[in-house]
Amino acid sequence: MVVAENRMVTKATLTGAVSSVKSTDIERSSAVTASGALVGKIAGLNSRQQGGAPGATTALQIRNMGTPLFVIDGVVSDEGQFNNMDFNDIENISILKDASAALYGVRAANGVIVVTTKKGQRNTRNTVSVDAYYGWQKNSKFVDPADVKEYVHAYTTAETFSGRTDGNRRYSREEYDKWMAGATPAYQGWDWGDYIWISAPQYYINTNFSGGTDKANYYVAVSHINQDATIRNYGGFRRTNAQMNIEMNVNEKFKIGASMNGRIEDRRHPGVPGVDDTWLPRFATLKNQPTKRPFANDNPNYPQKVSDQPETNFALLNYNTSGRVSDVWRVIQLNGNAEYEILDGLKAKAMLGYYFGLQELENQEYKFNLYAYDEKTGEYYVTDRMTNPYRERNRDRVEDLTSNIQLNYDKKFGKHAINVVAGFEATKRNRPKMWIHSTPTSDAMDLIRLNEIVEFNDTGKGTEARMGYLARVNYNYADRYLVEFIGRWDGSWKFRPGHRWGFFPSASLGWRLSEENFWKENKIGEIVTNLKIRASYGEVGDDNVSNYSPYDFLPGYTYNNGGAVIDGEWVVGSATRGLPNETLSWLTAKILDIGIDLGFLNNRLNAQVDFFQRKREGLPAQRYDVLIPVEAGFSLPQENLNSDMHRGFDASISWSDNINDFHYSIGANMTYSRFWDWEQYKPRFSNSWHEYRNSIWHRVGYVNWGYEAIGRFESWEQIANYPIDNDRKGNRTVVPGDIMYKDQNGDGVINGYDERPIGYRVDSTPTLNYGINLSASWKGFDLAMDWTGSGMTSWWQRYETARPFQNDGNNPSEVLTDAWHLSDPFDPDSELIPGKYPMLRLPSDETSAYDSSTYWLHNVRYIKLRNLEFGYTLPKSWLTHTGITNVRVYLSATNLLTISNIKSLMDPECASDNGLDYPPMRVINLGVNLKF
Repeated sequence: MVVAENRMVTKATLTGAVSSVKSTDIERSSAVTASGALVGKIAGLNSRQQGGAPGATTALQIRNMGTPLFVIDGVVSDEGQFNNMDFNDIENISILKDASAALYGVRAANGVIVVTTKKGQRNTRNTVSVDAYYGWQKNSKFVDPADVKEYVHAYTTAETFSGRTDGNRRYSREEYDKWMAGATPAYQGWDWGDYIWISAPQYYINTNFSGGTDKANYYVAVSHINQDATIRNYGGFRRTNAQMNIEMNVNEKFKIGASMNGRIEDRRHPGVPGVDDTWLPRFATLKNQPTKRPFANDNPNYPQKVSDQPETNFALLNYNTSGRVSDVWRVIQLNGNAEYEILDGLKAKAMLGYYFGLQELENQEYKFNLYAYDEKTGEYYVTDRMTNPYRERNRDRVEDLTSNIQLNYDKKFGKHAINVVAGFEATKRNRPKMWIHSTPTSDAMDLIRLNEIVEFNDTGKGTEARMGYLARVNYNYADRYLVEFIGRWDGSWKFRPGHRWGFFPSASLGWRLSEENFWKENKIGEIVTNLKIRASYGEVGDDNVSNYSPYDFLPGYTYNNGGAVIDGEWVVGSATRGLPNETLSWLTAKILDIGIDLGFLNNRLNAQVDFFQRKREGLPAQRYDVLIPVEAGFSLPQENLNSDMHRGFDASISWSDNINDFHYSIGANMTYSRFWDWEQYKPRFSNSWHEYRNSIWHRVGYVNWGYEAIGRFESWEQIANYPIDNDRKGNRTVVPGDIMYKDQNGDGVINGYDERPIGYRVDSTPTLNYGINLSASWKGFDLAMDWTGSGMTSWWQRYETARPFQNDGNNPSEVLTDAWHLSDPFDPDSELIPGKYPMLRLPSDETSAYDSSTYWLHNVRYIKLRNLEFGYTLPKSWLTHTGITNVRVYLSATNLLTISNIKSLMDPECASDNGLDYPPMRVINLGVNLKF
């Protein structure tokens, strides 16, 4: 059984492209978010965990189509609500990948993730379960900075190669020898990586109660998770969840239910300049030279300046010196539902949902001083000050009201079965926000006073509203011929009257050949026990249109936009909103899916393959052939003019069997989805090259361009005789170790005309994802593992991970130790030693070695042992008279092993070209499951 379009459906009679995963498939994950638990488990789901900061989420996209719609227990929710559920409270997750999502209308263009929480079972005894673990986490892979000897040797070599003499060097021969010897603390350097990054704990506990009688069932759970940062003394993430579901029969015809999902989500860390408070520690790992120590005279009371950016001294980044941030969300979702059987097969259903979320953000950044030490006087003196303290308070309140009313007719007439649903749904959201920025008089004062306020913003309610009428008809004959029609008439508040409503239909067909007599009577029917062919096509919508804000169809002015001093008084300015946009409406996605489901050997071996294509029409763009004078001060509004497309396939295969007491299962899944720019508004080009280089008409999208690297320059003689102008300067800046580029057009010079497509998209989920899932159990022992991987995604190696001494800082060790360099760091005429990276040179030196090319663009491939768990369940006989019915202990690990073509530098799921993303965590847990 799977949950599709808010109803339970047998896989055998399903006509849409729907994949599902059960609670038992995700509960072995150590992820702190529900998105992390889904990685590698479902065909059709692309994923990428780009960051591993406490509470960080994993990007999920259905077939790479964008952020999907989330529906939790029948209520349309958002990504944040889904991610911060306790996934151990989830019973089933279904992925609507094709036009079956049309039931959700104007927000379903990117697919739908349908979540059903645990509700308890009828006629079962009351059960108390406790799940808990304690674990240790460490960065899976982060840049490994060069140590002080490696850095000083490399910098000295670069200075020599660049022609600096002893009088202009950073490190003289005498200084160089002292650093190499490291005889005194002053010349032993500082390991900033070891100072900033540590191992940190993570722990979790969930207690739930469930059971039921013949007329009622319930499930109640409370859980808490704590994840500390692997940045030293840097706070972390805490979340407490509560889940409650209850259902009961009032009488034989009337059933009611209620559910509650709540959480308190808390993030805390030091108050640090910048938007991303984990950026400075990550940046400081390489920005700070290993020759600089954090404290003047090694006195921990006197932090000193270690770079040209004072705030990169990690000794400042703590609660006492730099301040503190508290970001807390308090959330509750309340649902009530009722079902009444009007006639045999005809039921009326109603659901009312209320969501309340409140964010309380408090941020205070202190003033601080940096010091130096005078060895002659023995005194400390101030060298730098931060004199602009910062105080911030944000209050973000979210209120959602959801109502859903349905009539459901479900009846069988002999071999004919029909299911008809007609319904109405309405949602409303208010989201008022208030934000205050002040300059506190004292770091010790956290209250905000009127005379300290610098800026105050009140955004108002920001009301949103949507409404829809929906219908679905399912028919099957003898569970053999299957038909489904869906339609939804949906409206969105964003657009002007007359453009708010649209109809989104879909249809799907299925034919179960394995139910035909000719199949059953053939010997092949004994081998292929299930064969179903299905196809679907339909239209769904998306009202999240880029470059458009609600009510852009109205004329008027934007208040508080600039201003001027008139007669000595400040007058707040206003700016025109521009031309009203009276034509733009939602995007329309036309989705085709053709699939086949297979079962072999009495369905012990199952497979599923789907081909799909989604074409979006109505992407916003401006006309260029209608001109408005510049003096008018505004431009043409956006219109629904362009289109794009995703095309690909996904597949899954699984085998499950028993051999006496030994049970095992093996499964694999993969998703390939490629993005294409499609039709554009009247493209124009000046020549054939311009069209080749810049056209996106019917082309694969997000392609990276660059030079094709064909080798390395090995000697000065080779450079002198090389016929191609490799650097566009007559090879004046080329040195041995530099990269040779292919002259694609044969004109003798390397320039933009030699660039070609060389790589995939770098900033989103990969084009190809796959997963391998294995499990086995024997008597009381169980073992499970999940492998995940990806391909057809790219990463640019740039900045700190490529160019020596970027930002006058450090580099990963291999960039400085495995580069072309002089054999004698003080002799410019000494032998050149080859290496992986170009010649060690100063950042000020001209060079073409770091031009965008296939040398620096890596087409990333990896496979990870995402989850590994080994458990043992104690024999029942051991638990007699204890009141405990089940005890299981286990050891689990996350991200235990990674095989990748860029593993020497960074985790392959990270994307930043400087290699400084907060890496995903490697976690090892000890846990226990108890049942009473």
